[in-house]
Amino acid sequence: MNSLPTCFQMLSGWRARSHVSLIAIFGAALVLGGCAEPDRNAHADALAAPAGLQREQITTAGFVLTAYVKVTRQDRPIDLYIEGDGLAWVSRTQPSLDPTPREATGLALAAADPADNVAYLARPCQFTPMDQNTHCGIPYWTAKRFAPDVVAAMDDAVSRIAAKAPGQRINLVGYSGGAAIAILVAARRSDIESIRTVAGNLDDEYINRIHHVSAMPDSLNPIDFASRVAGIPQIHYTSDQDHIVTPEVSRRFVEATGPRCAQSSVVSGLAHDGDWASRWPDLLRRVPRCAAR
Repeated sequence: MNSLPTCFQMLSGWRARSHVSLIAIFGAALVLGGCAEPDRNAHADALAAPAGLQREQITTAGFVLTAYVKVTRQDRPIDLYIEGDGLAWVSRTQPSLDPTPREATGLALAAADPADNVAYLARPCQFTPMDQNTHCGIPYWTAKRFAPDVVAAMDDAVSRIAAKAPGQRINLVGYSGGAAIAILVAARRSDIESIRTVAGNLDDEYINRIHHVSAMPDSLNPIDFASRVAGIPQIHYTSDQDHIVTPEVSRRFVEATGPRCAQSSVVSGLAHDGDWASRWPDLLRRVPRCAAR
């Protein structure tokens, strides 16, 4: 999917910033599939096709984003899914050369949604060829993955998709790191009907601290925007078997927003990257609502 020169270019930039061995990263990338893995796009297409989701590319000011979209009724809202962080790292210390997910859980959730209007947005630098994304570089799927310019690009793409059903509301769904983007995008908009998150990174500072990894000062933290989305009906799903984003993360976020419109719901038996899509049709039946004042 990416040429070797592109891989070397990106690695050289990372090496200059972090003093990580170029040979070590390149070797790990080849072994673990971070540089060239041609079937990740085919896997996504195979997930999307049975659900009628058509692949599109959306050009924003910062990035060319890959989307899968099905809009069959312009008088209905759009359920819009945002992908997780994907293959951001090949080890605890070595970043990937291509963040495209091997198994796109966010897309699997979208494909399990029977609504008339369903859309999916990949994150910057996922699926889209790197030579079409001059801004893409390792920081955008590591330390800057929730940066203001990333959020602006995703918000722009949401607007392009919303234009396919003019005047209709949007139900946002974010998986893992896509949950952070969902909150940050919702905080900028007035057309969000509801928010659902799945294994969502709703407080990156807290998560990074408990896992003893570096802070992300160039990224926005969704919990800092809790008050801006407090009036939007929302459910944050987490699992008792998720040891990456523990249930405490969603509980902290609900505490920050206040409980009138936000709920945390713990399901059983699913790992962070487990088969959430198999449970999704049942979980979707629960409609987020705000309690009466």
